[in-house]
Amino acid sequence: MNCVIFGAGAWGTAMAIHLSRLGHPVTLVPRRAEQALALATFRENKDYLPGHRLATSIQIGLETSPALMDVDLVFLACPSKGLPELLANIGPAVATSSARMAISLCKGLDLKTLRRPTELMAAAFGKIPVASFSGPSNADEVARGLPTALVLASEKIDENLRDIQTALSGPTLRAYTSADVAGVEIGGTLKNVYALGAGLCDGLKLGDNARAALLTRSLLEMVRLGEAVGAKSDTLLGLGGVGDMMATAHGAWSRNRAFGEQIAQDPQGTLAALAHRRDAVEGHRAADALTQLALRRGIDAPILFCLHAILYKGLDPRAGVIALMTRDLRQEA
Repeated sequence: MNCVIFGAGAWGTAMAIHLSRLGHPVTLVPRRAEQALALATFRENKDYLPGHRLATSIQIGLETSPALMDVDLVFLACPSKGLPELLANIGPAVATSSARMAISLCKGLDLKTLRRPTELMAAAFGKIPVASFSGPSNADEVARGLPTALVLASEKIDENLRDIQTALSGPTLRAYTSADVAGVEIGGTLKNVYALGAGLCDGLKLGDNARAALLTRSLLEMVRLGEAVGAKSDTLLGLGGVGDMMATAHGAWSRNRAFGEQIAQDPQGTLAALAHRRDAVEGHRAADALTQLALRRGIDAPILFCLHAILYKGLDPRAGVIALMTRDLRQEA
């Protein structure tokens, strides 16, 4: 299938390498002209995924319409905060293209509307079917061809989705299908917040017991929040929820886990430096969006609220942990 990927960060680049390895024609479209020039010149994404050569068969594009010519699959691989702008730029062209499906590789909610990526995409792309492709997926490992399993979620499982499932799968990546888009997307958003919390435990040197307890209770919150937006608990207990959270909370490569560790050691300095980072820390932004969502729905989410207070209200990280530990005692549920 002819594939176009908008966004040339680590994940978009890794997906381009994976799809090319499977024999699909791939066009990778960076946001900036200078990045497109660097990728075409060096055949390596030195900024976001160094050490992986881009095959000569991977085309580097810049203009939307030429990239979409005869396209089958459109992938969006930008940070969640950049999705509205990207959709405004490419929406009309994708809506009138030959695409069989537009697939989100984004994880997060829109801060203004609290809508999920596929909801924004559906509004922008008209009749083009949309899906989310998510799960435990370190970009470096995917690019290296290490075993990975992900979930391809769309509103309905039909022949088109099954064809695309087959096209995305190979010896190093296995795609499962799901009709629970809300579950996959809310799980992919929440896991970044809770991985940040795991990093916070490590930064405060609270030990393995504390990290395990936090992640276990976080999973309960994930299910509670997910069900409130129509997700199925089974989805959140699968690759798109707990699977993704396990990888992100424990992986040494995880930006969100590392950010939580840095917050524990230097809250003010870490937050002040956030605006100057080249890479996205989705958990920081997601904590704000998800807290808004939980408050609107009247959902009890003490771990989420505690992390939000640390990130946005100046709560001392250790004081936040003490507050969680001294909540009213109750039955586990």
